Amino acid sequence: MRGLGLKLALLRIAMILCVCKATSSLHPLILVPGSGGNQLEARLTTGYKPSGLFCGRFYPIFKDKEGWFRLWFDPSVLLAPFTKCFNQRMMLYYDPDLDDYRNAPGVETRVPEFGSTNSLLYLNPNLKRLTAYMAPLVKFLEEIGYVSGETMFGAPYDFRYGLAAEGHPSHVGSKFLQDLKDLIEKASASNGGKPVILLSHSLGGLYVLQLLNRNPPSWRRRFIKHFIALSAPWAGTVQEMLTFASGSSLGVPLVDPLLVRGEQRSSVSNLWLMPSPKLFGPGKALVITPNKAYSAHDIPEFLNDIGYPEGVIPYISRILPMTESLAAPNVGLTCIFGTGVKTPETLLYAKAGFDKQPEAVYGDGDGTVNLESLSALESLWAFEKNQSLKVIRMSGISHTSILEISAALDAIIAEISSINSKAQAEVSFE
Repeated sequence: MRGLGLKLALLRIAMILCVCKATSSLHPLILVPGSGGNQLEARLTTGYKPSGLFCGRFYPIFKDKEGWFRLWFDPSVLLAPFTKCFNQRMMLYYDPDLDDYRNAPGVETRVPEFGSTNSLLYLNPNLKRLTAYMAPLVKFLEEIGYVSGETMFGAPYDFRYGLAAEGHPSHVGSKFLQDLKDLIEKASASNGGKPVILLSHSLGGLYVLQLLNRNPPSWRRRFIKHFIALSAPWAGTVQEMLTFASGSSLGVPLVDPLLVRGEQRSSVSNLWLMPSPKLFGPGKALVITPNKAYSAHDIPEFLNDIGYPEGVIPYISRILPMTESLAAPNVGLTCIFGTGVKTPETLLYAKAGFDKQPEAVYGDGDGTVNLESLSALESLWAFEKNQSLKVIRMSGISHTSILEISAALDAIIAEISSINSKAQAEVSFE
């Protein structure tokens, strides 16, 4: 690993030294974040009914002149009274008549600065050291010649929402796909018609794959140069079953998981990330209680038993058909992910039930996503003749550290530079 790191570092130095020559050959690059990987803003209307004294319309104090404030990430979520406010304002509701999701009554939300990388750098620009997300990656990209707003763009989205199977509406998620498609076309047009490199992290990879498969091959050939997916949970993750059953503090100290469990259950994207029966077989128990064991094939029963029956119909009708189909997009794809980090593989619940955090049996993965999911495309697309698939495994790299550790960033930059170099060689040859 040390020798590989040295080689990658030397390659990066060489790339920086010749950046002035390479800039003109760069393909435009669009960054697509993972869940929680960009800022989210909210505004309260007269329809908002606070859940408690601390959650009135006066909170937070600092808003812009139109009433917008930062919903994610706001550090006050760490304090119990305000955690309840956060839970209420982040909550989504499924409307069976519309067959779609909506915000909590009286809460409007928006994603700031679509098209820019600004919203992806830090989840809170006032807390840069604590909330850095894609800032290290963007810095590395700038060192090889990428310029924000010219050759490098960001595609933030409302990560609470997801997509749905064909025949079911998904207004927010579908609008994001259309906005992303428009951004791809504009980025290409403003860079001499060069096709675009898409670089996603985590959940962003699922969105990108859906975008590619929902557009015709002719569009993909014209506008997509390559797709690089970092830490993509292609088949979901066992961690999501913990989130639904008991809530997750996501490693943030002082946060009671039960106080945020409601909004986490309501998140469509979390339902999308449940472990897929396609990869996690019926014989694999993922959650074990004193009375019952649940595999990925038992998720409807699991949702009902944990006290979230309202999630059953959306899961069966909207999510399951989509996760069962992971069609190859027939564009160049590189998967980069970490391995060798202990990752929840089976959750063991005691008699106290789902309101208590379980004991975990760990397996391989990146600490968040199981190896079966990270490497799913290798087995699913093994016989796809028209699909180019490259897999780069990085030992000891976690789900989020892939965006900050130099060895991982060097590998990402090397892959992007290789794609640009090959493209330049093809043009020269022609």
